[in-house]
Amino acid sequence: MKVLMVQFLKGRESGELIAINKLDSNFLVNPGKPMGKFTWEMNEEELKKAAALQREQLEYALKEMRRDKWDMLILDEIMAAITTKMIPLEDVLELIRCKPDRLEIIMTGRDAPKELMEVADYVSDIREIKHPFEKGIPARRGIED
Repeated sequence: MKVLMVQFLKGRESGELIAINKLDSNFLVNPGKPMGKFTWEMNEEELKKAAALQREQLEYALKEMRRDKWDMLILDEIMAAITTKMIPLEDVLELIRCKPDRLEIIMTGRDAPKELMEVADYVSDIREIKHPFEKGIPARRGIED
């Protein structure tokens, strides 16, 4: 399958990018744009700039989807972009409504809105129970980084 992954709210190298880069040319990643901080550390102006970057990512995904060259489109961490109101839910629902029949769309992230769960074929809830980050342990090489 030809796969396109578009990342939201990720502006740093992440573990999945390292693994994906070892795959063949049928898997393309459009990485998130660097934002410098986590959203909860941003002021209003920084949040506006970050939202503009997320909307650019969604526009890119929509443009690529319309090219009808992909079998799968992964919208990595799109739920966070929706729940932080950086991307309107209605825009994502419209993307789903106009997708080519053969295209599989995978959306990742926490707290999926009810409206998205209603139109989805699959919904999984993977919850963190305990994580080293809670104790101030930074990302570890080969595990989270």
